[in-house]
Amino acid sequence: MLGGYSLGARVALHVALRHPEQVKALILLGASRGIEDVALRAERMSRDEKLAERIEIIGTDTFLDEWLAQPMFSSLPDDPLERAARSRDPGGLARSLRRSGTGTQTFLGPHLASLTMPVLCMAGVLDAKFVAEAHAIAAGVTHGVARTIPGAQHAAHLEQPGACAEVIEEFLVA
Repeated sequence: MLGGYSLGARVALHVALRHPEQVKALILLGASRGIEDVALRAERMSRDEKLAERIEIIGTDTFLDEWLAQPMFSSLPDDPLERAARSRDPGGLARSLRRSGTGTQTFLGPHLASLTMPVLCMAGVLDAKFVAEAHAIAAGVTHGVARTIPGAQHAAHLEQPGACAEVIEEFLVA
């Protein structure tokens, strides 16, 4: 079984597509198939490069303040321990954007049909973009199911951990 959240979900999708025999079930939260339009993908890469440069200048603490101020994280609980666990390496975060940002990712939509393992696609119900992605991914795979997490946005596992656990447990028992 393999699972991931956001960037981790994109990585999990790539792993499952490359090594389907190794993945018996796939659990995705806040996953994206990537950006289909080549021009929009290039635009995203450009925005990510500018953000990477900004992170290198302002450092991780200021970046994290700005990142978490986005509407998609507005319902995220203030957890000093979770925040302290975040990366403190601005160079590493910048490299992550440059090498693994959504703009660098191949659009996976046409490849999803090759996945035959059960796939759970979750998104916080208040995260409209990723709710649509969850439904699109679930519809694109052979055994996909999309579920939304009530009262949550992008970081549903942090906002509603009990509800996420229930959905995952239901998926695994089925």
